[in-house]
Amino acid sequence: MDSFLIYKAILVLVIFVVSLVIAMYSTILERKFAAWIQDRVGPNRTGPGGVLQPLADGVKMFMKEDIIPAHAHKFLFKAGPMIAMTTALMASVVIPFGKTLLIGGKEYALQVSDLNIGILYVFAMVSIGVYGIMIGGWASNNKFSLLGALRASSQMISYELAMSLSLISVIMASGTLSMSEIAQQQSGWHWNVITQPLSFIIFLICAFAETNRTPFDLPECETELIGGYHTEYSSMGLGLYLFAEYVNMFISSAVMVTLFFGGYNIPYIEKLGLAHNLETILGVLFFFVKTGFFILFFMWVRWTIPRFRFDQLMNLGWKYMIPLALINILVTGGLILIFDYFK
Repeated sequence: MDSFLIYKAILVLVIFVVSLVIAMYSTILERKFAAWIQDRVGPNRTGPGGVLQPLADGVKMFMKEDIIPAHAHKFLFKAGPMIAMTTALMASVVIPFGKTLLIGGKEYALQVSDLNIGILYVFAMVSIGVYGIMIGGWASNNKFSLLGALRASSQMISYELAMSLSLISVIMASGTLSMSEIAQQQSGWHWNVITQPLSFIIFLICAFAETNRTPFDLPECETELIGGYHTEYSSMGLGLYLFAEYVNMFISSAVMVTLFFGGYNIPYIEKLGLAHNLETILGVLFFFVKTGFFILFFMWVRWTIPRFRFDQLMNLGWKYMIPLALINILVTGGLILIFDYFK
């Protein structure tokens, strides 16, 4: 029991550090990616090729003065970024990053907690995350921040409905809410994206809205709201909000890989006869490669497509995403009944 707890504590620490490092280096990756798209250089002074730029940015954030507006609600003003960051990190608890590791004759899962309602847990954390944005915008006592917070809450509520409805068809086909079981069922090429392409497209579009990424970055639209819900923030208060966005982008990509692209499964790797731990390590690497692809896709869309107007954003969510998700549920249910009938 003690070894199990020690392993889980180490796993939590590793996932925490990996999430932060990926979020940290996603910032320079995005700046380099944007520079490549726009035919410019990007950060290249701090370290070889600018590789130490995220560390310099982090030191700068910590060293800057933390200014709290005189009329802000001080406790909630500080709590907002903490809630946003904490909920973003907590969503990684149920993601299976690989198969089991054999250590001392015992198998240890590369998943902090294999909840039988893993998908519901992810949505719970994502839903709580909006409180961090809403509280920060309201506590700032700034009309632009409040407008950004209201935009964020309305768009997240709208797209969470479509996102959750899009996954019902995957749950119906899989017969489980457990993230690890859904990943295990996608061994070989039995990826859910093949059987549920519409569900994946809806989930992907909603993921952009959930993470406040272009073309759905209306809550922090500089041309209208200065900086949106974090206008009044400086130092690490602003840093936590920005970090939370990149952590959410990483978690959203990891969830998409787990639910639709086979998770850690490498098609037919078991036929190679590799050692169990080597197969697990290769699966983890494959998982992060697929996750990295989606992170790059988020960045490519940001620097390619202009943002929507807010009415267009809401119309897309309520008039198209939700009806399409409901139709997909009906079609999936009908196909399952037909297949069960002819068994």
